[in-house]
Amino acid sequence: MSEDPYAVLGVKREASQDEIRKAYRQLAKKLHPDLNPGDKQAEDKFKQVSVAYDLVGDAEKRARYDRGEIDASGNERPRERYYRDFQGAGADEHAYSDNAGFADFAASDDILREMFTRRGGGGGGGERQFRLRGQDVLYRLPVAFIEAVNGATKRITMPDGGTIDVVIPAGTRDKQVLRLRGKGGPGLGGGAAGDALVEIEVSPHKFFTRQGDDIHLELPISLSEAVLGAKLDVPTPTGSVRMTVAKGANTGRVLRLKGKGAPRSDGGHGDEYVTLKVVLPETTDPELEAFVERWQAGKDQNPRRHLEA
Repeated sequence: MSEDPYAVLGVKREASQDEIRKAYRQLAKKLHPDLNPGDKQAEDKFKQVSVAYDLVGDAEKRARYDRGEIDASGNERPRERYYRDFQGAGADEHAYSDNAGFADFAASDDILREMFTRRGGGGGGGERQFRLRGQDVLYRLPVAFIEAVNGATKRITMPDGGTIDVVIPAGTRDKQVLRLRGKGGPGLGGGAAGDALVEIEVSPHKFFTRQGDDIHLELPISLSEAVLGAKLDVPTPTGSVRMTVAKGANTGRVLRLKGKGAPRSDGGHGDEYVTLKVVLPETTDPELEAFVERWQAGKDQNPRRHLEA
């Protein structure tokens, strides 16, 4: 037999309907299964609170309970003669199966709108059924930088041993969450399954970085390439492309490869920005030293003049 609904809701027997409704909302939000994943005790208490509110949250049912006509589960007590026994033959046999109490609550609180459903019973009273949506499940999926830019399909293993193939759209960003509808926890009472939320963790690349939809690359070039110019093969996420470095290129100069960045949501692509970095030979070159020694223009150059006070 169910507990006294007033005690379950933590209200006095003389509480107003507004006080009962407020107590239920607070308890329902606190005990809802989506907020207490895996907590069977909270789930059972949530159902108990809901049954109690279904009874005393409806003014007419509450009055019947207070008069002893129905018990704490909403069932008819052993047959006695109450005023309804003297109703005419045309009386509505479903007078006590309406859902006014629940509808009043659902209309004002979206967070609990999908918690329940009702169906009419075959007899004189309405039959009440829980229908709870399944819990969403969060996964974290490591993805290589190039896979995130170009797109890929990855497989994840669920707690029950099953697998899900996750399509990584081209242009996916770090920390982006992909929603796989219906791949989460099972629903209760015929409720819909929850969703699988897959948070993407993009691994850093050894030389590419991403800013928005643009790709950035620091490209080392030799002294002779910087002085004389060159045509170089430059890596991009989709393969190498030929790029011209003009004569007199310097460290810090930025060249743009149009459309070689990450895919955009509008169907286009970002750009790749290539920052040049002049790199001298790792070993000393006597010929280069001799040239610089007699190179007067180089001695007269002051690359730090902009730093002078």
